[in-house]
Amino acid sequence: MRHVQAHAVKEARPTRENSRLTLKAPAKINLFLKVLQRRPDGYHEIESALQKVTLFDTLYLARQEESIAVSCPGGRVPDGEENLVYKAAGHFFAASGIKQGIRIVLEKKIPVAAGLGGGSSDAAAVLHGLNRLFGAGLGLEQLKDIGLQLGADVPFFVENCSGAIATSIGECLQEFAAITAYWIVLVNPGFAVSTKWVYENFPLTSYANPYILARDRDMPVNIAHALPGLIAELGNDLEEVTIKHYPEIGAIKKDLKRAGAVAALMSGSGPTVFGLFTEKKDAQKSYLQYQKAYGDSVFLVRPYIP
Repeated sequence: MRHVQAHAVKEARPTRENSRLTLKAPAKINLFLKVLQRRPDGYHEIESALQKVTLFDTLYLARQEESIAVSCPGGRVPDGEENLVYKAAGHFFAASGIKQGIRIVLEKKIPVAAGLGGGSSDAAAVLHGLNRLFGAGLGLEQLKDIGLQLGADVPFFVENCSGAIATSIGECLQEFAAITAYWIVLVNPGFAVSTKWVYENFPLTSYANPYILARDRDMPVNIAHALPGLIAELGNDLEEVTIKHYPEIGAIKKDLKRAGAVAALMSGSGPTVFGLFTEKKDAQKSYLQYQKAYGDSVFLVRPYIP
């Protein structure tokens, strides 16, 4: 396993030809998630393996003279200042000192509040996009610093990597090779789960359960070679909260394994569950079966390779 290396991003100066930009923002899954401790500032330190997957939101950026305008067809997320994309643009302009505006249209395909990191990925895409459109020349570490102000997952999406071990509150990253041997079925049961609510109800926040702490171990150099056993061993600590309130998540996990998944786990704070399949035909069969129950909230994806 190697540490992700920072490098400068080469940017073009703005011209009429590059006044517009279309970007794809990938989702992620947590191959495991251990909650280590709660910090005095209220954040939780974690250890998790994050893997980007080929499920994307699409963002259309267009320069304008002033102000930030964000719209999301279908109204799946708010258009105004509450949108993380809007906040990302505001933070970028404040950090770069650029006095111009941007119009952003966000087409959502990644389910909202689903444990797939859609909002964080959208924010990271905006930071990279604005850096290009306005020729700001901000380096990767600067973009990650801006991203961390928006959310703990944003630096991971700023990085040009497929997967990484995330520690601290999620911003310390060590890259690993993509798990290319697997087909991945994502099943979202169609309801949203608040990450804030899950962490607030996690037993460790009251220090009532000392046994849930992640065991000390060195992460393998090649995550793919350690799967699926690594998922079974480390799991996702947050399932204890989410499945207790939404037992349907536990049922989906069991069904995916019965369908041939070599591992199944809730991603992040949920409610999306992923199943890893070694055989494409098994993954396709499971995908089609779940589509009947959950419609367009089910996806058949692969690991995303930037």
